[in-house]
Amino acid sequence: MSDRNVLGQPLEPCGIDPVTGFYRDGSCTTGPEDRGSHTICAVVTAEFLDHQRGIGNDLSTPMGAYNFPGLVPGDRWCVTAANWLQAHHDGCAAYVILASTHERVLDIVPLDALKEHAVDVPSDPGSIGG
Repeated sequence: MSDRNVLGQPLEPCGIDPVTGFYRDGSCTTGPEDRGSHTICAVVTAEFLDHQRGIGNDLSTPMGAYNFPGLVPGDRWCVTAANWLQAHHDGCAAYVILASTHERVLDIVPLDALKEHAVDVPSDPGSIGG
């Protein structure tokens, strides 16, 4: 069975520059090893990056040991569901690419919250389940 996105469709790639994903495969696929649930394909903003740094999740500083280049506004990155949800509650969530966001995120984040920040609304918005 292939991975599905929050729209019930096959999961689309999130980003390859930089290469994202818990498995560094460019996709927000997840599995038992992914304890943080890196399932939301986010387009990060300066405000989101500042927020993440403030909660102890520095996504801006390169970390060569982990082959992590550091993010800049506009990068696509598979972020953890809990940290994105905290940013949402704090009013500074990153944008979300629904087609590239893994359906497992719905165990943690309500679809309405994701849709509120979606930047890839499908041509038939009625296809987004609620």
